[in-house]
Amino acid sequence: MSTLDWLPSSILQLSTQRDLKSGEVLFRQGDAVSAIFEVEEGRIRLLRYTIDDHVAVLHTAASGESFAEAALFSDTYHCDAVASVVTRVRAYPKRELLETLLGDPKLAKKYMSVLAHEMQTLRTRLEQRNLRTARDRVLQHLLVSADAGSGIIPLSGTLMDLAGEIGLTHEALYRTLAALESERIIARTKDKIVLLRGKSL
Repeated sequence: MSTLDWLPSSILQLSTQRDLKSGEVLFRQGDAVSAIFEVEEGRIRLLRYTIDDHVAVLHTAASGESFAEAALFSDTYHCDAVASVVTRVRAYPKRELLETLLGDPKLAKKYMSVLAHEMQTLRTRLEQRNLRTARDRVLQHLLVSADAGSGIIPLSGTLMDLAGEIGLTHEALYRTLAALESERIIARTKDKIVLLRGKSL
């Protein structure tokens, strides 16, 4: 399912595909904005670098997810976008998309809804990073991400991607997940984590 499937056919016809190798850069922070994007296959990591050159993972976009939406209202991209695996993205041209939104209030309202959802996601991620312990961060992420009925959290990326998103080293994340599994608070498979019912968190 695509997060941009509401776009009109005129914009879809102007979109283009690009294939990226693992580790290949789609755009760099400071590059002039030409388009917003959607992942068709693979994963894109959005990265920023601290003053001491530490990498901060802002988000990992998986198949069907759009990214760089806010760049529609900016002259330059505010982060790096790097493929974490072999990836195919679709680019939607900025100028034509912006003109379409300005001319169609219903589409503009839909786009505002998309951006509002992204803001909620970012606020949740910031709240998680303010938690002091690795256990608290991991549990909060799992609680927010879990399906309400099944308790399942699908793993669309790698555990290293997840560690970056919640501000942990991958070693700290692995240790925390192992401890939660041994306490039977979670169960894990290759592609998902399950919060077990009836366990006190």
